[in-house]
Amino acid sequence: MAKKILMIGWHPSAVDYAKYPGLTPEKLEASLRTDEVGLKQLGYDAMLAYIHGADTAASDLEAILGKHSFDVVMIGAGVRKDDDHFLVFEQLVNTVHEHAANARIAFNTGPTDSAAAIQRWARPE
Repeated sequence: MAKKILMIGWHPSAVDYAKYPGLTPEKLEASLRTDEVGLKQLGYDAMLAYIHGADTAASDLEAILGKHSFDVVMIGAGVRKDDDHFLVFEQLVNTVHEHAANARIAFNTGPTDSAAAIQRWARPE
């Protein structure tokens, strides 16, 4: 059975693009979808899920984790690397810890290296 992977990050409509010159919602969506497809081609059962705001991020993730089990949960760099989202990142890590205790947690450095982050913690079957 393929390793189940959850990639969680900001919905493209929730990103402050002033912080990322040259990035647009369309480019971000395309990069994330390319990563998702790439993981599937490598033999993973990958799922991309979005958070929409700081107030609902943890509950959005909790709802997903309540419906599915995952071998690896990857929290995207847009949450982790942005100091403005430090508390959201902390909430997401604790939500994974509480609701998916057996899942490994991975972190990418941007919207194009998710496969490397996942492969550090799970090899496809």
